[in-house]
Amino acid sequence: MRRGVVAALATASLLLSAACSPGGTEGSPSGTGTASPTAPQGSGSPSPGASADLPPAKGSVKVVSTLTEGLKSPWGLAALPGGDLLVASRDEGTVHRIDGESGKQTLLGSVPGVSPAGEGGLLGLAVPSTFAADGWVYAYFTTTSDNRIVRMSYDEKRPEGQQLGAPDTVLRGIPKGNIHNGGRIAFGPDKMLYAGTGEIGDTGLAQDKESLAGKILRMTPDGEPVHGNPEADSVVYSYGHRNVQGLAWDDRKRLWAAEFGQNTWDELNLIEPGGNYGWPEAEGKEGEDGFIDPVAQWQTSEASPSGIAYAGGSIWMAGLRGERLWRVPLSGDADREPLADPQAFLEEEHGRLRTVVSAGGDRLWLVTSNTDGRGEPKPGDDRVLLVEVE
Repeated sequence: MRRGVVAALATASLLLSAACSPGGTEGSPSGTGTASPTAPQGSGSPSPGASADLPPAKGSVKVVSTLTEGLKSPWGLAALPGGDLLVASRDEGTVHRIDGESGKQTLLGSVPGVSPAGEGGLLGLAVPSTFAADGWVYAYFTTTSDNRIVRMSYDEKRPEGQQLGAPDTVLRGIPKGNIHNGGRIAFGPDKMLYAGTGEIGDTGLAQDKESLAGKILRMTPDGEPVHGNPEADSVVYSYGHRNVQGLAWDDRKRLWAAEFGQNTWDELNLIEPGGNYGWPEAEGKEGEDGFIDPVAQWQTSEASPSGIAYAGGSIWMAGLRGERLWRVPLSGDADREPLADPQAFLEEEHGRLRTVVSAGGDRLWLVTSNTDGRGEPKPGDDRVLLVEVE
């Protein structure tokens, strides 16, 4: 279905009257998401040639403990060697270290130049595999003029609140807006830096290969294009995205990305170099030539996805407006289809869920997002939860 047809249907339906606020703008409660099947049907059984070591069709989730609480607008989360965590506050522009056992919070410092507004601010964090040697902490944030990626030296021997060095700009010029700033960054198995960006509400930017908006970017740790990128002189890795906030790799080193839809479908995509994921011409599984369909899709009321992680043979996806943790069990070999239907856990138990990060083995760190202006915070919000999954 072309986007023009979707627009016509939207005009005919009062339920689709808010074109920009839907579950795709960080899960605003005024969004829609109705009148369609909730998710694609999975195969329910391994595909021919699939690996014998597959996850079960049905999984389980158990909240083991609350590691820490009282966080304000947490967004990015990164694991340090040894098990401690770094967490970014979107609206306060600060980074804290969280002891992985006691949950004690230590302020590293504020990041200069952060200009929080709307969905912008201090967003993703990432730590390279070389952290023990170089001490770099990477951050994606909104300034008064753009979104950019920087790295800062971290010295825990300095006084609390003064442990971050001055930002060294890695990549600048990512378009900024009040909405759809993307913001997730992560180092891949190839040790390159990846970033998910949004189209800032200007839908045409997603198809413009000269723009960094509405893309997944791949660069060296210094911010340079990587040999093997689709265009030799560009950091653009894939395009046609609306608002990418989840990046994760499975055990076959395949890149997965979660993306906010507009009125109808949120997406989980398997990323191919140079792939066009359709926005704004396609949303969800439309089967159009030239566009790559998502592997799984959800109504915006059930997901509004942000962070994702891989554990136990499944992709785990945090839902903001959906207020649940989704499990997508993966099939073996090169099969793109899930092993079974996506399964939801923790529905409305902890409010909005922003970020999920592997804690090793069958455990995940899960970050709530109830103090971001769109949730309903309860005493103790926001939290980092330790979750055991299968």
